[in-house]
Amino acid sequence: MISELIIDAKPKEIAIALLQDKRLVELNKEKSNIKFSVGDIYLGKVKKIMPGLNAAFVDVGYEKDAFLHYLDLGPQFQSLQKYLRLWKNRKARLPSLDRFKPEKDIDKHGKITHLLKAGQEIFVQIAKEPISSKGPRLTSEISIAGRNLVLIPFSDKVSVSTKIHSDEERNRLKRLVQSIKPKNYGVIVRTVAKDRKVALLDAELRTLVERWESAFKEINTVTAPSLVLGELNRTSTILRDLLNSSFNSIHINDISLFREIKDYIGTIAPEKQKIVKHYSGRAPIFNHFDIDKQIKGLFGKTVSFKSGAYLIIEHTEALHVIDVNSGNRSQHQNSQETNALEVNSAAAEEIARQLRLRDMGGIIVVDFIDMTAAENRKKVYEKMKEAMGKDRAKHNILPLSKFGLMQITRQRVRPEMEIQIMETCPSCGGSGEVSPSILLIDQILNQYQYILKKYNKPYLTLRVHPYVAAFLVQGRLSIQIKWFFKFRHRLRIDPDSNIGMINFEFIDQRGDKIIV
Repeated sequence: MISELIIDAKPKEIAIALLQDKRLVELNKEKSNIKFSVGDIYLGKVKKIMPGLNAAFVDVGYEKDAFLHYLDLGPQFQSLQKYLRLWKNRKARLPSLDRFKPEKDIDKHGKITHLLKAGQEIFVQIAKEPISSKGPRLTSEISIAGRNLVLIPFSDKVSVSTKIHSDEERNRLKRLVQSIKPKNYGVIVRTVAKDRKVALLDAELRTLVERWESAFKEINTVTAPSLVLGELNRTSTILRDLLNSSFNSIHINDISLFREIKDYIGTIAPEKQKIVKHYSGRAPIFNHFDIDKQIKGLFGKTVSFKSGAYLIIEHTEALHVIDVNSGNRSQHQNSQETNALEVNSAAAEEIARQLRLRDMGGIIVVDFIDMTAAENRKKVYEKMKEAMGKDRAKHNILPLSKFGLMQITRQRVRPEMEIQIMETCPSCGGSGEVSPSILLIDQILNQYQYILKKYNKPYLTLRVHPYVAAFLVQGRLSIQIKWFFKFRHRLRIDPDSNIGMINFEFIDQRGDKIIV
């Protein structure tokens, strides 16, 4: 399987598309001003204790207080709070964590009122980003993720990813990490650490410990609520978690981000630096790699997937519902049971893709086409488990019921990806009335003259529908050439099928749209 990462950097947003064998399987969008990302560590202040929920609301600076349940405090909560108090009240440099004496683990059946009170400052980490009307979800079981290892302060346990199947390799990694980790630090060995040498793991472990210790250097001057240690940006996080031997290219359309990512990959996987490539083509990067077209076909309410079969995806506040339909496959000569099995098996693959692509979480109910044979229902269940095996989010799948319903729960830590694919009518702008098409060239010319006079841009690109582009550039003495002789300015014309027939836009040399 060939994996490619396509990164479209814009002034206010970075869009990251993961392609596997040219098919879009993940799409992430990161706002340049994003806050409260999963993994960020805050010094928060307890605002309200809720004994009935055995939870507390904590102020971390978001407009709504964040939620912290007793079960998310973590067994070492008392140790974390003691360590925080020592650093808050310090007058001289305190010893590092490996010489710290931990407190006893908290009672897992205890009450939050025994540990927290209103106004108390606590160390917390974002476990779920704000979703809909809810504030962030918090945990006090701090973890700091690296490429190969995850560091867990105040723990001594070493565990190895269950996706490393070789017992010999699991034991090797466990012994190796136990020999190099400092006291009072737990470590989770990630799947990509398989076959890694001790020098690389030791260097990463030291870096993670330094990141943890840096969070406390100025803690006595910090007042809650404050961000103490930020997670990597979404782009770097995705690279850290996804990059593997199957990747053969990473394309980026921004030169500064290209250099930043190339340097970052040089630190986590030097052998992969050569796959980072700067895209400088004329067409928008998502157009060039056929991503925009896939987005338009994959994010609607109805998604076609095989020989006329399609999914209908509905969203409610409580859950997501997916209905599988055979479409014109019902006209095939195969028996109804065989047709149902074929469509349901193909649907399972597409549903797994849709869950990753849209980052759908919570409860998902799938209504498959009815099958009478229990063995066929089991085949679809196994197919779904296999297809979901590529999903990094935690999930649980229940077998099909006799009514053809399957229930899936999938971890949700960020808002679901929603993309509006229905377009406003390019001719009327939604008004139902159309400006005279005969005036389009005059409108383009007027705006072109205005931009030249006001902004004096040396390089300009006009992006129009391919039919309009052909009208402007064709002929021995085309309109484009006439404009060149008139203004002594070379205007590049780019055809773009995503633009409406009577719409157009001017782009400067940096690729930014010029707003008139």
